[in-house]
Amino acid sequence: MTPLSGFQIQPTIQAAFAQAAISPFKACPLFKGQEAEALEFLAAHPLHNVYMAGFIRDNGLVSPFNRGTFYACRDEAGRIEGVALIGHVTQLDVRTARAMEAFASTAQACPSVHVVMGQRASVREFWRHYSAGGQELRFACRELLFEQKLPVATHPAAPELRQATPADLPHILRVQAAMAVAECGVNPLTTDPEGFRARCERRIERGRIWVLVDGGKLLFKADIMAETPETTYIEGVYVNRLYRRRGHGQRCLLALGQILLSRSDSVCLLVNERNVVAQSFYYGVGYELRGLYDTIYLYKEGKLSEDD
Repeated sequence: MTPLSGFQIQPTIQAAFAQAAISPFKACPLFKGQEAEALEFLAAHPLHNVYMAGFIRDNGLVSPFNRGTFYACRDEAGRIEGVALIGHVTQLDVRTARAMEAFASTAQACPSVHVVMGQRASVREFWRHYSAGGQELRFACRELLFEQKLPVATHPAAPELRQATPADLPHILRVQAAMAVAECGVNPLTTDPEGFRARCERRIERGRIWVLVDGGKLLFKADIMAETPETTYIEGVYVNRLYRRRGHGQRCLLALGQILLSRSDSVCLLVNERNVVAQSFYYGVGYELRGLYDTIYLYKEGKLSEDD
């Protein structure tokens, strides 16, 4: 497991803790130097917190790449009661009711909140506080959290599977945009073309997108959105419609699983509750159901906002 000792809490931040302890209970931004403390808190639930923990490990607590702000709620002794990433994608790990209420109040004042996702009970409680003064709900969906811990070697390997290169970007942009439209009705190539392209380019540069390309056609794609020693979270799993039921998807996902499980304890992903075909596909490559999630999409300043 990667040690966290490289992060240290700065004395000036410790003084801020003391001041926060005597202030009215509220969510306060986390700063550079507090990574170890935040990661230690999130490590209590590694599967459910992989998104936040992965972003902290990749970008630190303060970075435009997080597309939001990390906050913490603390008790009178300065101990963390909750950690949240509030922004484009909002997630939270909350241990007390007052922390949930404080995060909801903070999110109400954040105009960039677009998606709220997490365990069903947690999102419902957040929404109970947030809905009275936050952005309007556009639609919500229920999702299933799947996890794979052991690779299932029942199909031939996929030697053609590789990390994407800049030459693959046109294929990836087109496919990823189509998936966003299907998922939430918004085309990021229209609403945020420059930002969308930059995010995809960065994932390619970091080796986070895996593809199978044959004859100039994209047959398979998967994005590593967050990675920790405990688990790796993948999104955007795509199998070309014209090449389905030929084993490409299974072989690629099994091969990718073997790669990721060599450096992480498990691999996880979310599947729409209504997509029984996809659920069957993941069960077939060794994934197991681990939890129920809710994802809420919001209107942004009265208009549809970008999604990727």
